[in-house]
Amino acid sequence: MQRGVLKPTVYAFVATAVLGALIVLGSRNLAHFDAALVAYTFAILFATFGLTYRYVMWLQRPPTRLYWRRGWRLLFARGLRLRRLGRGVRRVAADMVANRFIFKRGRVRGLTHLCIMWGTLLAAAITFPLVFGWLHFAPVPGDLSLYRVVVFGFPTFTFPIESLGAFILFHGLVWASFLVIIGVMLAMRRRMREGGAATLQRFAEDFLPLFLLFAVSVTGLMLTASYTWMKGAGYDFIAILHAITVIATFLWLPFGKLFHIFQRPAQLGVGLYKDLGHDGPHAACRRCGAAFTSLAHVHDLIAVTAELGYDYRVEDPAAPAIAALGATTPPAVEHYQWICPPCRRASLALAQGRLWAGVRGGDTLAVAAHPPSARPPTPRYANPGRAEGPLGDEDAHNFHP
Repeated sequence: MQRGVLKPTVYAFVATAVLGALIVLGSRNLAHFDAALVAYTFAILFATFGLTYRYVMWLQRPPTRLYWRRGWRLLFARGLRLRRLGRGVRRVAADMVANRFIFKRGRVRGLTHLCIMWGTLLAAAITFPLVFGWLHFAPVPGDLSLYRVVVFGFPTFTFPIESLGAFILFHGLVWASFLVIIGVMLAMRRRMREGGAATLQRFAEDFLPLFLLFAVSVTGLMLTASYTWMKGAGYDFIAILHAITVIATFLWLPFGKLFHIFQRPAQLGVGLYKDLGHDGPHAACRRCGAAFTSLAHVHDLIAVTAELGYDYRVEDPAAPAIAALGATTPPAVEHYQWICPPCRRASLALAQGRLWAGVRGGDTLAVAAHPPSARPPTPRYANPGRAEGPLGDEDAHNFHP
């Protein structure tokens, strides 16, 4: 077995074994484990194995691994630690809790993502502890009007069964289902009415997760309706149908689009990397001299592209003249990553223009071709609107208007 596969497999086995051990310990040696939920448990264990395997495989990719390591180092590096921690907290609140990055693409789209995310997270937070036997409710001896919450076998607080808090708590999965259904309907509306979404959508990646979430939510509401208003009519069939939809969702979870739920927290390191890059030294374009990104980012890009097998190095055009003079110093080597995006586009356009004119060669990338006193200005957009993008200030900065 190759090391690239062995490592994720080992991590997946360990994560699954740890979760299994926690189920046994948290349920007090399965004393509080409901045998009727064993199919759910095995589906979750399978999903844990698959998610861990894919997650470790994802982290082994050179760009992801670099961002992962840089993010943790930046967060806990000496100096300005509190400031960095504050930025991390703001990133969590804005990007994960409030989904700011989605709302910038559209209010309805942001609301869609918010409903689906918080609906699924709320359902998971309620379902997993109950399925694993980590959480259960027990009547208080001597007072049957009270319930006691037992967590990992330890009694905690009590609450009245007929209280408003109890009603909200016992119907938590109902509120989660309503949120998910609203989000799914908004998502389906967008995919059926917006041409841009329709041209890119695929059934397995875009429709199947919505169908699964909708099926889980609707069958769960049917169970509530059955035992609340229908005296249990059809409950057994609905319970089996609900179990099939839930188990199918867990089995599919590691392979589909919902995997990004687990990717998103790791991507906070990318935002932190960008934020802190603005405070550090910046790289100057070798063509126009303008600052266009952080110095660390350029060095990291050069290292990652080399690790991926891409060679974007360019020899100094003055090297032949230096060699003709008998110099023994090796020629300087520049890299395409030292060129700012506007100059890259300008270089491509100039090279194409010269090819059309029948002249070989193109606009050079090295510093020697454009000494500081004769460097061309940074290219500008003829139409200022071309510099705008769906993410606002971040796009404007990346486009370098």
